Order: sequence, then C-alpha cells, then structure tokens
Amino acid sequence: MDVSDPTRAVTPTLDGPVLAALASAGRPLTVGQVAEQAARGSEIGIRRSLARLVEQGIVRATLMGRNQVHELNREHVAAEVAVLLAGLRGVLWERFRTEFKTWRVKPLYAAVFGSAARADGDASSDIDLIVVHPPFPGEPKPRLSANFRSLVADALGDFAMSSIEVDAGQQWQSQIDGLRGLVEAWTGNVLQVVDLSFQEWRHPQEQHRQLLIEIERDGIELLKARGLMLWRSGQAAHG
Repeated sequence: MDVSDPTRAVTPTLDGPVLAALASAGRPLTVGQVAEQAARGSEIGIRRSLARLVEQGIVRATLMGRNQVHELNREHVAAEVAVLLAGLRGVLWERFRTEFKTWRVKPLYAAVFGSAARADGDASSDIDLIVVHPPFPGEPKPRLSANFRSLVADALGDFAMSSIEVDAGQQWQSQIDGLRGLVEAWTGNVLQVVDLSFQEWRHPQEQHRQLLIEIERDGIELLKARGLMLWRSGQAAHG
C-alpha cells in the first residue's frame, strides 16, 4: 500500500485522491483547493477527474461567486466509497488498536512513526511501529510508583512479573511476530518494530532519544496505558 496515498490500492487514477479529498473536506472546494488537499495529481489532471466525477453524479459543481466549486454528493449511492477512501489510513490505525486489545501481554505505549505517520512514503515503504513493553522477569527493575505498578500488572494480564512458569517475554515476542504477518496482510507493507523496555523508554540512549523526538513530533499514537505520562524531549517518562 502506498502510505502517502492508500487510494492507489483501489484505483490508479486521480479519481481516488480527488474523492478522498472532497469526502474529508466536507465543504465545497475549488479545483485549486482540491489539488492542494489531494495526495497526488496536477491541477490539470484533477480538473479532468472532477469533470468525469461530475458527469457520474458523485460530485456536484456549482458557482460560488466567480469560482466554480465542487463537493461530494453524499446522496449518491457510491458516496460511501469516497468516505471509505478518505478513511483508509484511519482504518489501519484502528486495526492496530483492535489487535492490541487481544494481546495477553499488552504494550504500555504504541505509536506509528516515520513515513507511514507523515504520509510521505510510497508503496515500498515500511510501516514503522514503536512499542514499549512492561518490565519482564530478568530485566532491570525500575523504581515504580504504586500507581505505575498497577499499570504494569494490567499490561501483563495473566502473567506475573516474577513468574517462572510462563515466559511473558516469549509471549510478547510471539505477539510481535504475529503482528508482522497481520500488517503485511492488511497493507502489503513490511512492519518494522522498535521494541523498547520501559526502562529503555524512560532513560533512552542517544539513538533512541532521537527516535523519540521524531515520534513526539509526528508519531500517531495507537495505545497508551491509562495514567502513563509520555516521554518528552528533555525529560524522562515516569509513572
């Protein structure tokens, strides 16, 4: 899937991004405004696309002052398709959230970053995901407030932090591996996962610090444990 324009998965023509732009706008747009909001296409190409869509009745063209404006005809039988095209990226984020709810060991935090979050990649782009896992047995044990201990317990679910009968870390890795297969099925793209322990997230090394600054700037949050304070540049995250 082209992460900058998911409508390419459905149609290579400009009709896809034009309909998506009109559905998202929710108001009449000039040709120039459609060109600014559409994921791709020249103004000439978008003008031609709009003419085709007006002919099909799914787009209405009217005069507003001296300008001709266009809007989605939401009464058209195909209007729901335009709305779906506009929301494809949102559908992907919601699938992540739904999947995380099924995990036995849940992330404390998860976000998409990189080109998928910025919508500036292409069909060959990876989908980059950061997940922060709760402290596992054998990992350094951070100092936790009583409130955060409760959050960790919720994230671990059936697994106890001191358990020797069930390996929470192994279950976590199995979930990550399964998610890679799901994302490829959902999009055709490769999922790249940055998996940080809570301690690594709370006290990041320089390579992780730069990544967290990027995520703070333009990441798309998928999940955050209730009451968890987010990492912010210049300070540590804490419970």
